[in-house]
Amino acid sequence: MEQRSGMNKKFRNDHHLVVFKKSKIHGTGGFARVDIRRGKRIIEYVGPKLSKEEAEAELLKFNYYIFTLDDKYDIDGSVDWNPARYINHGCDPNCEVDIVRGRIWIYARRNLKAGDELTYNYSHDLDDYKERPCHCGSPRCVGYIVAEQYFDALRDKQKS
Repeated sequence: MEQRSGMNKKFRNDHHLVVFKKSKIHGTGGFARVDIRRGKRIIEYVGPKLSKEEAEAELLKFNYYIFTLDDKYDIDGSVDWNPARYINHGCDPNCEVDIVRGRIWIYARRNLKAGDELTYNYSHDLDDYKERPCHCGSPRCVGYIVAEQYFDALRDKQKS
């Protein structure tokens, strides 16, 4: 499949907006290196472009870094040169994802201070949601990594 320029680059922790280090949420996380204004494009989620069939095969191998690009392709973000893969899920995220001209970008949803951990909602569906516990620590946390559209359904399940 299509390969992007820079594919042989190794991850270096020198991004001008984000520093990657140990996270209280999960493993390694991305943190604002400097103050970042709302709406700022922060970092691109990169990797080889895969067909849906190739992506499904990767998911069966427990590759957790497959990102939906469009109806035909996904991005395999598991590569060393994709530091954006370390940005954790949050139930009250301070970032959001937008796909612009076939590229996946992470933007600030609100003003961020240097040192804030960056999060975005991974937007998973309810299939096997119990296998994806969330540890974001937000007061809005529903306990699982799911799209916001499922929050009320999960809260109702937890009440019963």
